[in-house]
Amino acid sequence: MIFPDAKILDVDLTNGKIEKRTIPGEIYRMYPGGSALGLYIILNEMDPMVEPLSPENILVFSVSPLVGFPISGANRMTVTTKSPLTNTIGDSQAGGFFSAYLKGNGWDAVVFRGKAEKPIYLYIDGEDVELKDGSNAWGKVTGEAEKVIRKELREDKIDIAQIGPGGENLVKFACIINMCNRANGRNGTGAVMGSKNLKAIAVKKKTGRQPVDKEGFKALAGSIKERLAANQPLLGLGEHGTDINLEPFNEEGFLPTKNWSTGWFPEGANNISGPTMTKTILKERDTCYACTVRCKRVVEVPGKVDPLYGGPEYETCGGLGSYCGITNLETVALGNQLCNMYGLDTISTGGTIAFAMECFEKGIIDKSHTNGLELTFGNDDVMPIIIEKIAKREGVGDLLAEGSYRAAKKIGGEAYKYSISVKGQELPAHMPEMKSSVGLIYAVNPFGADHQSHEHDPVLTLPEDSKERVNLSHLGVWKGYDNMMELDDEKVRFAFNTQCFFSLMDTLCLCQFVWGPSWEAFGPKDLVEFAKVAIGWDTSIHELMLIGERRINMMRYFNSKIGFDKKDDYLPDRVFEPFEEGPSKGIAMDKEKFNEALNTYYSTAGWDLETGNPTKGSLKKLSLGWLLEI
Repeated sequence: MIFPDAKILDVDLTNGKIEKRTIPGEIYRMYPGGSALGLYIILNEMDPMVEPLSPENILVFSVSPLVGFPISGANRMTVTTKSPLTNTIGDSQAGGFFSAYLKGNGWDAVVFRGKAEKPIYLYIDGEDVELKDGSNAWGKVTGEAEKVIRKELREDKIDIAQIGPGGENLVKFACIINMCNRANGRNGTGAVMGSKNLKAIAVKKKTGRQPVDKEGFKALAGSIKERLAANQPLLGLGEHGTDINLEPFNEEGFLPTKNWSTGWFPEGANNISGPTMTKTILKERDTCYACTVRCKRVVEVPGKVDPLYGGPEYETCGGLGSYCGITNLETVALGNQLCNMYGLDTISTGGTIAFAMECFEKGIIDKSHTNGLELTFGNDDVMPIIIEKIAKREGVGDLLAEGSYRAAKKIGGEAYKYSISVKGQELPAHMPEMKSSVGLIYAVNPFGADHQSHEHDPVLTLPEDSKERVNLSHLGVWKGYDNMMELDDEKVRFAFNTQCFFSLMDTLCLCQFVWGPSWEAFGPKDLVEFAKVAIGWDTSIHELMLIGERRINMMRYFNSKIGFDKKDDYLPDRVFEPFEEGPSKGIAMDKEKFNEALNTYYSTAGWDLETGNPTKGSLKKLSLGWLLEI
């Protein structure tokens, strides 16, 4: 096939000019969407040293050639920019319908540069693209802003990706929200939008795309029902959401609790679990474009929590629940709603509040710092107050809006011990003490701690002849384990190989719960088939894995130009300290094995052992030699 050209909208907000351009298919095939495409544009056109909140930073919304088809799990959208939270390259994905609408309008990416004089938003209706005055929507929470934009455009059949007041106020972990409940959550992408006075992008709904092989596509897409029926983990996700795992993690002693000081939350885990949510406040299950899994939560508490803002997932119930010692599910749901209203990442919000709570309890800060608030673990009343203060940068919220890492540096003393972060980004709710390869990837991941950058360790404990292990064998992973905490050379190879595959999924804008290397509905061989029947792309697992590896190397190279190297690949000290209570008492991550695994990882990736960064040889192997010339 002749690979399609990528159609790009290039918006200069400073002068209000919109340029329509293309990237040739032979290049697009190497960087086919997601942050791989965003990185290609950014590395060609932006100095990595720019300040993240300056007009010089470039912000890219991108989809992929496989987006817009009616098949489960294939319609996500990526935002790429330099992160104000980590100062690294920033990357964030979101589900919903926005990606399918953008691709349905014929666009593969929208690039924003510069800064508008006043608040604006972009409206896309096919080839008709226009910047519009966003003053009436500015300052409003997401639900109200969406009403304003729909009324101004006199159009209901649109989807809107926007920032809330958190992004407008440049909260370092502000996110971008679509449908009022789907988030490009990590790395502070919403703050970059706010720094550009860009309130939103509104995209008109268009008809879906037609595959090149209709019968082949129909057979693949239609097989999801049979695959779902035989896949208990996916059925569980549909029934109880990602929060289905919270109570089992707690029973094993690996639920991050009270700012990661313990892995055991006996007084509250059952209260904030997925099954409890299903029994109590769940109103309905929602979905993304063309997906039958329907894993999204929609909750309602009359007079308190509006279903418009969706419902909490596992990371949110961890971040706003166990991290902070909160045992009330309604409080967690209200916190989730406030984060979606104001446009805040729930993981960093919870992690930063938990950090402040521990600092308060240890006497590092007191009521003179917290505007008189009793910022203690388990204080239900303080949670919604502090979230609003962060979003508005009021009082102590102005300090916490910087994230726990920067807040700790400003507070001084021993506060740094209680920022549970990597590269300035708060850890998600999966504990390295339980999942050793997760800890490794937290450390080496180019944009800070992230739990969706590789496959997790439990799959390696399944029988060798299981579907999950057979799928992994296609990626060159064979060894199984009785103990998830083991971290040897083969575990490192598992981490790197699946990291490349997850990197590919983020490039192609695929949902990791549906398309994945092991337990998911579709596996690596199915992805090759999908590419062929959808767009006629005759690819292979080898080519796809190279695409994923290429993206990781581009990210790492971008960071190296700023000064990041192996010293930044660390884990917080707390994960190396044995637990003092609960089922996991006495367990900690082995620091010596972790450091050995870091060097094995660099060798596996073909990176320099002294710096931990890509070598000329590794870049040229991946057709990235052009980076050495810019």
